Order: sequence, then C-alpha cells, then structure tokens
Amino acid sequence: MISISQGRLQDRRPLSIIDIGSNSIRLVVYEGLARSPTLLFNEKMLAGLGRGIVSTGKLDPEAVTRSMEEFRRFRALSDQAGAEHMYVLATAAAREAVNGPDFIHRAEDVLKTEIRVLSGRQEAHYSALGIISGFYPANGIAGDLGGGSLELIDINGEAIGDGITLPLGGLRLQDMAKNSLVQAQKIARQELARAKLLKGGQGRVFYAVGGTWRNLARLHMEMTNYPLGVMHHYEIAADSAQSFLRQVAKGEVEKVKGIEGVSKNRRSLLPYGAVVMQEIMAAMQPSKIVVSAQGVREGFLYSLLDAAEQKADPLISAAEELALLRSRSVHHAHDLVEWTGKAFKAFGIDETVDEARYRHAACLLADIGWRAHPEYRGRQSLNIIAHASFIGVDHPGRAYLALASAYRHDGIFNDGIAPEIKALAPPRVLERARVLAAMMRVVYLLTAAMPGVMPRLKWESRGNGALALVLPASLADLYGERPAGRLAQLARITNRRLMLAVEGGPSVSVK
Repeated sequence: MISISQGRLQDRRPLSIIDIGSNSIRLVVYEGLARSPTLLFNEKMLAGLGRGIVSTGKLDPEAVTRSMEEFRRFRALSDQAGAEHMYVLATAAAREAVNGPDFIHRAEDVLKTEIRVLSGRQEAHYSALGIISGFYPANGIAGDLGGGSLELIDINGEAIGDGITLPLGGLRLQDMAKNSLVQAQKIARQELARAKLLKGGQGRVFYAVGGTWRNLARLHMEMTNYPLGVMHHYEIAADSAQSFLRQVAKGEVEKVKGIEGVSKNRRSLLPYGAVVMQEIMAAMQPSKIVVSAQGVREGFLYSLLDAAEQKADPLISAAEELALLRSRSVHHAHDLVEWTGKAFKAFGIDETVDEARYRHAACLLADIGWRAHPEYRGRQSLNIIAHASFIGVDHPGRAYLALASAYRHDGIFNDGIAPEIKALAPPRVLERARVLAAMMRVVYLLTAAMPGVMPRLKWESRGNGALALVLPASLADLYGERPAGRLAQLARITNRRLMLAVEGGPSVSVK
C-alpha cells in the first residue's frame, strides 16, 4: 500500500502517460486528474525511433530495442508510483513506419496496456487542447514540432479551427534535407505553403510547442539574460526572434551562449527547428512567439475532465491547492480574497479581468511561507511562487503574485526586493502588488491568520475622501497601535486619508 504524505492532496489518484514520439519517449506520472495537473515523476529517453525513416521507411532497429527495455522500466516505475491508470500515446514515427504495427504490438505486450496511435488530426487536436488548457484564454496558432511531424492548428478561446500535419519534424527534416540546412529551408518553405491557415494568424500569437523549440527558447533566455527561468508563457518579440533564429540556423550551435544547457542529442536538431520557425514567421507574421510547456500529453489529460472542470481557471485551481497544502488556514485565504476585492472597490482601484484573477491567486498564496524563519519568509515565498509550475498566467502576472507575497512579508517600502522579478512587471502591476500587500499587512494583524474576522470588517466613507476600517464592537480588543501603524502605510501608498475605528466607539485618523 502506498503511503501518502500530508504534502500531497489526499483525494487524488495517480495516473501515468507514456508519450512515444519520433525522437523521445517520456513517462510522466501525475498526482491525479486535475485542471492544473501536478507531476509526481517524470523521465525521458531520447530513443530516436524516427531516425532514418525517410530513407528506410522503418523505425530505427537499435532505437526499437532500447525502447522495449525502457518500456519495462517505465511500467515498473508507473506501478511503483501507484498509478491507477496508464495511458500510452504514439505519434508520427509509430503511425507511419512500415514496422510500426509490429513495434506497437510488442510494446503493448511489455507495457500490458493498449497504445493509442494518434492520427495527425488527433495529434493536432490534443496539442490544441494542451494550449487551451495552459493559456487563459488562447488566441493564435499553435505549432507542435516533434521529431517526425509538425502540427499546426488555429485556436481562439475554446474554439479549435483548421489544422494540418506536415512532415517537418526535426529528425525527418534532417533526413529529407540530407543534413543540408539550405535544402531544409527550401523544404520547409515548400511544405508550409500548404498551410493556408497561417495567413489567418497575422498579428496574432504563435504558440510554440515541443522540446526543440523549448530548447531554442532556453538559449534565447540565456542570450538576453532573462531573469526568470520559467519556460511556460515565455514571450519572444518578433524582431528579437528573427535575429536569434538567423544565428541558430547557421548551424554553429556550439557557439551559442547557453548551449551547454541543452543535451548533446538535441543540439543537432536545433538549427532545423530554427529553420522551420523562420519560415512560419515569414508566412504568418505573428505578433510574438509564446512558448508552451503544455502539449499533447496535457491536452489528452484535459480531454478526460468533465465540462465543468475544463472551464475552471487553472491558476486559481493551482493556487487553491497550494493554500490547502501550505497555509495555516485555507478558509482565511478565501476570506482574504473577498475582503481585498471589497477593499479595492472602496479605494476606487479598478482591475482588469486578469488583474482580478492575479489578486485572487495572490491572496490564496499569501501564507504559504509561514513555516519559514520570519527573516526568510518573503524570499522563500517569492521564489516558490515565481518558479511554480503554474499555467494560465504570463510572466508579469507571476511577478504580481510573487511580489505581493514578498512585500507582505518584507515591507512595502523595501525597494531592494527582487529587482530581477520587478523588471518583469510594468508599473501598474507593481503598484497593485504593493497595494495588495499593504492591505494584507493590515488585516493579518487583526485576524492572527485565522478565518472569521474579515467578513465582519467593513470600510466606511467618512467624507472628504476619508475611509474608515471599522471593527465591530465585539472585536474592539483587536484595536491597537500596530494595525493603526500598518493602516498608515496603506494610506501613504494610496494617498488616502484612512482611519481605524470601532463601531460605536472612537476612530483614529492615521493620515
């Protein structure tokens, strides 16, 4: 019987997915089926099943042998992790090779489960669902580049439009071009001319999916000294992408800054990935490239959710889970969401839809660092939040979440807090994170981080733009110098006259 730690959600039942690609095979064990799935275990092998398939029509024999050995290990690892279900997906190489059916039959014997060999249309569909699950909302064209094929598909919100599968995966393109990058460019241009849907992507986002493109993005991060090493929702402006891709497409990848962070087996495919991206950009003219950590596996998981679960906000779902696992009281976190929403309205602070989502998530995450030493709570919380495997949030949004928690612990006037994270956020985001933190610093001194107090507090207008935070008479003993001092800080950064008052009793102006 598997012993489940209190650091895991008790109602989740693990499941695993094995993804058999043309270049890599990966096992991922998830904590359970959820809107924002959490990985329990993740292992990959670069098998290279599709290497040489253009000339031979068959899966690479050595890769087949190595894969069967790894399947035994993956089955054992899945069982060891307590996965109640195993799903196995196979893509381009397995569906197209002459010996693909025999390979699948042998693999099913080893894995003791059915393998879903996805058609090009199914692969594109699940890739699109991966984007829909990871961006809130998505609007653009997704391109999933594997070892054997490239799937392109149009996405607008939850609507999945036209899609096409092209033989432009890195291994296949390398074989077709006979290791010539010049020839690869011609092939990519010719094949992409069939992708009429790219014209409909002009001025919209291109979502880049797949290991080769993620590694290119990692190199771009290194080249630009980007301060946050989180791949999901990393954005590359069109002009910056062009100059970078030209450099990689020359084929001299060993000279590119940060190349040591890319496995040697993947390096040879980077120029081909760059070539394909160059031709996509020429045909589509996107506003920017956005990297996705979500792909076919996550899209398949998303397809298993019911309609209500699919509509849930993935960021809020993940923040809720962290609050449940790490905060002193998840009910207090919910109180904080409601109270700060009312406070923002009382102060006349407008929020966009995303800013309201970020405030909500920041409140859920506000107390996850409470077990750390007081001097390190802000730093620890900031690092956990900034680097968490969240989806449904861009990098400025991550800055909002992380800085709100850091300011809440380390002080709203501490200008030395995480300059690298602050660099990700525009002034409006920084201002709202600081105001939210200032409100948290007031109310935590009245609640002792326990629920039940905030619903009884209210803001009252006292004329001339003054606002009073009013405690009910039954909570008069919570009135004191410390919360009044914190309220004075909030008054200072919002440029408002604020008071701390007891219902039916005295009020003290703090500005």
